[in-house]
Amino acid sequence: MYDHLLGGTDNYQVDRTACEELLRLAPSTRELARVNRAFLVRAVRYLARRHGVRRFLDHGSGLPTRPNVHEVAQEVDPSSEIVYIDNDPIVLGRGRMMLAEDPDTTAILNADMRDIDIIFESEEVGRLLRDGCPVAALFVSVLHCIPDDDDPWALVNRVAEMLPSGSYMVISHLASDDPELRKSLTQFMGEATGGHWGRVRSIAEVQRLFEHMEVMETEGPVEVSRWLPDSDLAPRQGSAEWIEYGAVARIR
Repeated sequence: MYDHLLGGTDNYQVDRTACEELLRLAPSTRELARVNRAFLVRAVRYLARRHGVRRFLDHGSGLPTRPNVHEVAQEVDPSSEIVYIDNDPIVLGRGRMMLAEDPDTTAILNADMRDIDIIFESEEVGRLLRDGCPVAALFVSVLHCIPDDDDPWALVNRVAEMLPSGSYMVISHLASDDPELRKSLTQFMGEATGGHWGRVRSIAEVQRLFEHMEVMETEGPVEVSRWLPDSDLAPRQGSAEWIEYGAVARIR
């Protein structure tokens, strides 16, 4: 669905049909997908250029949608290393074909992002952590897929604890302060994904993900098109039934 909203070709009729219904419920969703992807690109470029980050761990990466994290990071430094994490077999197949050209710096790991022990015990992630250099962990538009029972706040905190000192987090999350809208969109996405969904959360709930972190460049999390826009022409979210809310933060 995300790929279709971005104008990509890695999607199916069932995705396109679901997007039509989603756009009926929330017409700004296509705009929301564009600003979120632009935020991801800005965040990776910012960390690579301004803070010298050369290692990235992308949780729930989804189908390849250009520009990808490794392409953005390696524009700054071709030696940048990226590990993508996903447990969708289609994502794994497409991703491995795409990344086969550069196995020394890019990898895709078959894991659920909730399986932190499996992820951090893997050879791929071990390579990122080998000498204590900072790592940027990305949770971009994925934590709303985690149910409350699996505690996305604890997941983020645990990943932060396992990263080297001076590491970073990039987080965006679908949010709304309209309870009825949260309920209807959560119900629809739960049905559309066969129950593989958490919920749309309130602004305050998303802010909790950044506890014990230093948000970079803004006073706190923001609607992501407002986080360090790189030009006046950058995609912005105007009307907003729901928003992508987040920031880049340094782990204290």
